Amino acid sequence: MSDDEDIQVQGPELAEDDPMRAFLPASFGKKSKEADIATQIDRSKRTTTDNTAVGNENTDSDSDSNSDSDSDEDEDEYPTSHEMVIKTHDRAVTSVSLDPAGGRLISGSIDCTVKLHDFSSMTPTTIRAFKSIDPFEGKPSASTETHPVNHVQFNPLAGGVFLCISAHPQAKIMSRDGEILAEFVKGDMYLRDMHNTKGHVSEVTTGTWHPTDKNLCVTAGTDSTLRIWDINNKRCQKEVLVFKSKAAGAAGRTRMTAVAWGTPAQGGNNILVSAALDGSLVMWSGNGPFTRPAAEVRHAHKPNTWTGGIDVSSDGRMVVTRGGDNLIKLWDTRKFKEPLVSVEHASTSDHYPMTNIKYAPNSTSIITGSATGHLHILNPGNLRPEYTTPITPGSPLITVDWHPKINQIVTGSANAETHILYNPTMSTRGAVDVMSRAPKRRHVDDNPEFTTDLSLGLSGDSIVTPGALAGSRKAGITASGKSKDPRRPHVPQQTPFMRSQPDEKHISENIPLSKMLHEDPREALLKYADVAKKDPMFTNAWKSTQPVTQYADVSDDEEDGPDKKRVKR
Repeated sequence: MSDDEDIQVQGPELAEDDPMRAFLPASFGKKSKEADIATQIDRSKRTTTDNTAVGNENTDSDSDSNSDSDSDEDEDEYPTSHEMVIKTHDRAVTSVSLDPAGGRLISGSIDCTVKLHDFSSMTPTTIRAFKSIDPFEGKPSASTETHPVNHVQFNPLAGGVFLCISAHPQAKIMSRDGEILAEFVKGDMYLRDMHNTKGHVSEVTTGTWHPTDKNLCVTAGTDSTLRIWDINNKRCQKEVLVFKSKAAGAAGRTRMTAVAWGTPAQGGNNILVSAALDGSLVMWSGNGPFTRPAAEVRHAHKPNTWTGGIDVSSDGRMVVTRGGDNLIKLWDTRKFKEPLVSVEHASTSDHYPMTNIKYAPNSTSIITGSATGHLHILNPGNLRPEYTTPITPGSPLITVDWHPKINQIVTGSANAETHILYNPTMSTRGAVDVMSRAPKRRHVDDNPEFTTDLSLGLSGDSIVTPGALAGSRKAGITASGKSKDPRRPHVPQQTPFMRSQPDEKHISENIPLSKMLHEDPREALLKYADVAKKDPMFTNAWKSTQPVTQYADVSDDEEDGPDKKRVKR
């Protein structure tokens, strides 16, 4: 065969319609499969057709023909055209928060856990939380003590920490990785005067961060107080604001249900606004003094209804509240007596008191949820709905948040779903980056049902208890029925004896001189024997008058001591 002769490879002769052609390669070599980004993003586009844009209602005949174009324009105006759904909780999502950079999402739920989500590690096929936290997991009574999470919020000035508030008197400061950095002290419940307690004596309902000082935060409790904390000092609050209710039968106490701390963007004095269960709306000067409120509205909302939503505009002049009396009201801080606007809006505070209302970035809109599962975007001047879209129809929408940097809206619903709304042209990072990545190839190690835990070894002589084998119950499920994350480290089981033992770390950090409990008292006293001889501080007064100890001389023959008296017979 000559070198100039071409080499021809004969392939199988198949008909054009032969189904075998589907299994034959079209080319040689390694094929590179690239993700179709446009198709992935289009797949996340919301397909709801009942989006309604509400503006100036016209009764002209051509209004029906322009309804579709108006809806498309509003979709382009607000980042709601696409969505990413996160299903990591087991029960209703009560609070969501994004860090200042928009790269990490935390969510709290009634299932007593806080979920941490990182956008940089998620793909369209791996949308899940990288860590689940129980704020009371490390306590000795963790097996019996658990509380729903009322509020979580990243520090807007330092995204490395967030405020975690559960249905408990002690709020916590946690790192962005879920570690507890500080736990505020609990006050003495037997003290009547709340000015003298070092912390809350009953459940904390909500809280927020200082708008300009990254070390300060405020918490609102059911003990009729607001407490300002310095996160560097967990043993006592920095300031305590005691609200004395004037409602009949309240005996001067009521529950504080919501709090907001705002400051003008262009600079100026900040304000602290809070709502109470007796229907009052109270405003303090954010810089103090806190001896008495700067303004108070006694009947802002109906008494004994939970006002869970409150927020301050970016210019620090307007305050919006959402009460349990099915009303949303707009207030002017310069004329804090009567509401400027009041509109009806169905409340969900009967079942979910933590339902909130938020200003959009730059206060261009107001967003809130509804009992029907719709997201409402309201006009900040007259509170009329500008855009309404269904998120979880039939399930109440509890919490909302609009991040200013990535321009995305995060919602939490009663059906345990977290939705992230975005627009590919208007939004940046966040969910846009997640949906723009190639799907992760599924591996057998991703499924815990096909893996075996050999961390404890495998021995033929070991005693196996009933139900301890991997096949006795579904793999990846713990004995309590909760899902087991394969990336979570092994936590040793707590025995009843261990639960009854005190927490040695807590005792050593909070109880003075607690280290003396493990010290021998005899050796502790003998350490000062030589010092007492050289410098008899306490015995020097009677040193010269001390009696001399004298012992009787006993000879060798009298080993048993002197002769005893003979017993008379």
